[in-house]
Amino acid sequence: MDKIAKALEKLSAAERKAVQGILDLLKIGKLSGMDTVKLKGYQGIFRAHKGKIRIIYRVTSDNDVTLLAIERRSDNTYNQLD
Repeated sequence: MDKIAKALEKLSAAERKAVQGILDLLKIGKLSGMDTVKLKGYQGIFRAHKGKIRIIYRVTSDNDVTLLAIERRSDNTYNQLD
């Protein structure tokens, strides 16, 4: 089981549903209108959030989206991105 699947299992049903909605928008490439922020110090890495859940993803030059992490916000949320 990969890191993303494990992270989704740890979420409550309501959190999982909210995250799934954001993932669906990322999948079809509809990034506008979401609460996204480019992360400082990283090339092409963004985060979207829903409550305390952070969804960290990378957008490549050809607009492909790669999911990097789904985590609850903490002091260590952004430390393991490289």
